[in-house]
Amino acid sequence: MDRLSNRRWFGVWQVSSYGLMLLLVLLIGAPLLWMLSGSLRTTREIYAVPPVWIPTEPRWQNFVDAWNAAPFDRFYINTIVTTIGGTSLEIINATLTAYAIAFLRFPKKNWFFLGLLLALMVPSQVTILPNYITMANIFGQNWINTYQGMILPGASVAFGTFLLRQAFLGLPREVLDAARVDGCGHLRLLWDIVVPMSQPVLVTFGLISLVAKWNDYLWPLIITNTENMRTLTVGITYLFDQEGDTQWGVVMAASIFVILPLLVIFVFAQKYIINGLTAGATKG
Repeated sequence: MDRLSNRRWFGVWQVSSYGLMLLLVLLIGAPLLWMLSGSLRTTREIYAVPPVWIPTEPRWQNFVDAWNAAPFDRFYINTIVTTIGGTSLEIINATLTAYAIAFLRFPKKNWFFLGLLLALMVPSQVTILPNYITMANIFGQNWINTYQGMILPGASVAFGTFLLRQAFLGLPREVLDAARVDGCGHLRLLWDIVVPMSQPVLVTFGLISLVAKWNDYLWPLIITNTENMRTLTVGITYLFDQEGDTQWGVVMAASIFVILPLLVIFVFAQKYIINGLTAGATKG
């Protein structure tokens, strides 16, 4: 009886788990499906009650209208430059800092790590004004409305350093000690041993950073003041009509321009995400 009862409870638990998983997929997928469907519908169909999920006559012209409504080619260039530049600097900075905290000995290292944890609690919005003033006066130059002004303030992040530090501490000590015995210096140890062994967490952090840079809206909006320096997230606002006559099909088509590259990247890199986020989770 106990074995039969356990099987029944296991069956109920399994069905409940799949049900919750399906509900989660619907909650996440429904807005994306609505956006994809809306990009092929007219404004009348979008406002229709009951909702029309499948357009009767797909309106592909929405994508053409969205592309021509604003200089999206220039927005793409700006977004790619700032995303690649910001993500690259962030990964390099986080890797070097995490290695130093994990393996080097220096005074007050624990206090430094505590300061890093405190930095995780500071909202990014708090730093916008100091960063803007710094970019306006850095090295006696005005970096407002420039690529370096958009990239440099986001070149470091406390979360990435913390994540990589935890992963580095989870690496096999025997391999690191053997490399030191063979005469590896710190840079060679980092490049030849630590980085290859930490590939999943590095890719995961790179994806997190890439998504954050690609979707960033507030800082590019503040630091730029001309149309030819705007990014995709800011450029979508050019499609909103101030008098309320917004063509939502065109807006949703433009939104697909923004999220499509990220979806393609995730398809090819998803296998690293779980391994990267759990790397070093049990190490202090």
